[in-house]
Order: sequence, then C-alpha cells, then structure tokens
Amino acid sequence: MKNKAWIYYSIAAALFWGVWGVVAKLISEDVKPYTNHVLFTLGMLFTVPLVVNNVRREKPDQRGIRWGLLSGILAVAGNVAVFQAFTNGGLAAIVIPLTNLYPLVTIAIALLIFNEKLNWVNGIGILLAIPAVILLSGQSLLIDNPSAFFQSFGPSSWLLFSFVALFFWGVFSATQKITTRYISSEWAYTAFLVSCIFLSILFLLMGEVHFTISSKTLFLGALAGMLNGLGVLCSFAAYKAEGKASQVTTIAGALQPVFTILLAIGFLSEKIGYIEIIGIFTAIIAALALAYETNAAAPEIS
Repeated sequence: MKNKAWIYYSIAAALFWGVWGVVAKLISEDVKPYTNHVLFTLGMLFTVPLVVNNVRREKPDQRGIRWGLLSGILAVAGNVAVFQAFTNGGLAAIVIPLTNLYPLVTIAIALLIFNEKLNWVNGIGILLAIPAVILLSGQSLLIDNPSAFFQSFGPSSWLLFSFVALFFWGVFSATQKITTRYISSEWAYTAFLVSCIFLSILFLLMGEVHFTISSKTLFLGALAGMLNGLGVLCSFAAYKAEGKASQVTTIAGALQPVFTILLAIGFLSEKIGYIEIIGIFTAIIAALALAYETNAAAPEIS
C-alpha cells in the first residue's frame, strides 16, 4: 500500500497556512505587502533549526537547488501581483476568489506534463474542491450577485495582475514537486528561503519597505512568516513523500480556509453564514475524495 504520509503533510500545510491566515488578518491593514514579505522572511528564519541537520548531512543536486530557488521567486511574484491587482483598482470580492483558483493551474500541469493519474473518486474531489475554495474565499459577490461579478471583468490592469498571480501560484506548486525529485524537502525549503531573503534585500534596496510599525505588528508579522514557512516546509515534505501535485495542492488549498474560518470563530469571535458552512463541508468531502486510493484496478483520469 502506498505511503500515506503525504496526506498528513498536506493537512499539516493547510493547518499552518490556516493559522497564518488568522494572524495575517490582525496586521493586514497595518503593513504593506513588500514590508510584509520582509517580516515573513524574518519569521521563516526561526524555522531554520528544523532543517539544518539534514541540510548538513546531504550534498544537494544543483538541479533541485535551481528549482527550489525558482519556487520561491514564483511564490513571491504571485504575492506582489495580488498587491498590484488591488493597487490598480481590483475589488477583493473578485480578486480573492479568482486568485484562489490557482490549484487549477497546478492540476493542469500535473495531468498534462507530469502525466499524473487520478481515480474517478479523486476527480470528484477536484470538482468539489473548486467551488469549496470559492465559497470559503470570504467574498460572496459571485454568490450574491453573479451578474455584477462577471460584469466587472473586462480589459483592465488589475484583472491581468490577478491572472498573473493565479498563474505564478499554480506554477509554484508544480515546481515544488519538481524540486523534491532531486533534493530532500529540507534542502528544497532552504533554497526557497534563500530566494525569499534575496527578494527581501531587493525590496529594501528599491525603497519599497517601510518599518514605521509597532512592536506588536513586528511580532505578528514575523509569527505569520514562521507559520507560512512551516506550511511551505510541510508541502515540500508532502511532495517528497510521493504526493501528487494535483492532490497535494488541492487538499491544502481547500482545507486552508477551513482552518482559518474555524480558528477565527474561536479566537476572533467571527460569525459565519450558510455559505461558509456549505463551503466547509464541501472542502472536507473534497479532501477525503482526493486522499482516496484503492488497490483494485479502477478507472483513472489523466
């Protein structure tokens, strides 16, 4: 029977990213994205002790290092593109649900380029995960007023940046899988972190980073970065444990907002409506379907 470790790592990644979502909410209005990236990178440095021993023992394949560096650049580029989408007039009600569909890009790459195979139950999981992500995006314009949602689409820079973010994040998840073909998850994460440090220095030199923030914001920003880093490390581990790109990214992407919402209810006293409740149950069913495997011969989709 295939090792199930990738499932647990995928869920752990979703959990860490879910907690990150709660912490990020506390400072989202106080910190600009470029400064946020520097704080995130600072926080990720606290995760280095988790990987340093394995990194010392292993001599990495340079191909894996290059792919790991590219993964970090793609992830940060996606974050910057989202910021530009908002700066250029994009509404959260459209940008967030749209960019959260990045697993579609990863799935396409996994099926068409990686030649991954999924059974029909996994296929149902993917079909359920996509609406779950939309329902859990926190923006209900698509549900409340579909005509207004689609009328907002048209030739505009914010829409272009939204699609750029969707593309970069989707490719990022795929390059994570490629990276772990050559090196360990610890080395993959190290390469990812190096690229984040490089981009932090670049943003500082460009004058895009401003540290006129409180000590509380500094602490929460670094904490969010550490949580984000742990999520990335777990996702690398899921790929290294032979998790398929089409499954890992979809499970993590669908369950992340579930954890964020549940934690926000418990710690931020937030309220949820029927849309979020439906989304939570849909996401959980989707994750179970994506994790389903059978030893018997079953129809597969490619």
